[in-house]
Amino acid sequence: MDYVDRVLEELKAKNPNEPEFHQAATEILGGLRPVVAKHPEYEKAALLERFVEPERVIMFRVPWVDDAGKVHVNKGYRVQFNSAIGPYKGGLRFHPSVNLSIIKFLGLEQILKNSLTGLPIGGGKGGSDFDPKGKSDNEIMRFCQSFMTELYRHIGQDTDVPAGDIGVGGREIGFLFGQYKRIRDEHVGVLTGRGLSYGGSLVRTEATGYGLVYITAEALKARGDSFEGKTVVVSGSGNVAIYATEKAQQLGAKVVALYDSNGYIYDKEGIKLDVVKQIKEVERARIKVYAERVKGAEYHEGCKGIWTIPCDIALPCATQNEIDGESARILVKNGVKYVAEGANMPTNLEGIEVFQKAGVVFLPAKAANAGGVATSALEMAQSSGRLFWTFEEVDKKLKDIMVNIYHNMDAAAKEYGCEGNYVAGANIAGFIKVANAMMAHGIV
Repeated sequence: MDYVDRVLEELKAKNPNEPEFHQAATEILGGLRPVVAKHPEYEKAALLERFVEPERVIMFRVPWVDDAGKVHVNKGYRVQFNSAIGPYKGGLRFHPSVNLSIIKFLGLEQILKNSLTGLPIGGGKGGSDFDPKGKSDNEIMRFCQSFMTELYRHIGQDTDVPAGDIGVGGREIGFLFGQYKRIRDEHVGVLTGRGLSYGGSLVRTEATGYGLVYITAEALKARGDSFEGKTVVVSGSGNVAIYATEKAQQLGAKVVALYDSNGYIYDKEGIKLDVVKQIKEVERARIKVYAERVKGAEYHEGCKGIWTIPCDIALPCATQNEIDGESARILVKNGVKYVAEGANMPTNLEGIEVFQKAGVVFLPAKAANAGGVATSALEMAQSSGRLFWTFEEVDKKLKDIMVNIYHNMDAAAKEYGCEGNYVAGANIAGFIKVANAMMAHGIV
């Protein structure tokens, strides 16, 4: 049994019943075999064992009172995974599916994602099994205040800087920041994704979706191609999906499908994004309303069918494991050439294998969706310097970061004998920077 397999076996034994964490660790460490072989000093220093073990795991209860006076109790989490290259950085997710396994998988991925940006930020993740859907603003405020009353003691602008994720948008960040400021009596950049009136950054809302398209465009460019005239399928209908659609359309593509948790819409003429924004950002309604308002558009119950729609480029932007082996095979059969992950781990291991064997250009989440955290780090820089950059300035920095990520993972894949394998390339490029820092710090 080699070093990687031994670490994975120990990880699974020590962390039972955490399938998402096991999946992420298997995918990441599997891609690091050529690095480990080249650097035997890593095994001597038990570097992989330390890399997959979070520096700190914080779990806490979150009691809150609904509008009817009923008391509820949710679980809260913050996994501070690795601070070798900078303060912990990663989102907070509020969703019923949240558990320790999911937070750990997200935190592990976040280490490499943050490293790939080239910015000095470590990896962390947090959240709660609280569901904001169907809650009033006051209920969400009371939950956020209770959540931050515990979390505040574990974060700080030079320690851990959370951001938003699924279920945590501008409204939630505002409530969380307000409670932090109230408790600590200081106005500092301890959260990113803040409103523009209290220290936020332009482009933050658009960042993950825009960044996804920028890195995909660079992959197309490297092959003498572009988004112009391409048919694109995007899953999801949140910020990532909406702004990936927007940027893809700006670059000349036709986006024909989106979905939410109930079902998907198909518009062969191309998605009318203004209608989607009205439905999802203003009305907070279900995506099926689109088919009621746009002539010729179709709505289908269930989500999986979206991957049966023929396309040149697939951008999964919803949630983990939404593309399995079966869906991947259908996409390949229908002619997909590029798949770039806007969500975290939306393709399972079988699906990735199908794409790679078929020669599909596959850009993994830790690289492809790094635009959000990159812009969060740019917000941190603006906060530290008491600066405010224009939309164009931030957008240019974001594009440059995503272009560099593509070329860094491409170069790493070539250097370690796996040219074109961007899963391995992203893992390797992100890991080497973190590994060098960990080795320099000694056994800590």
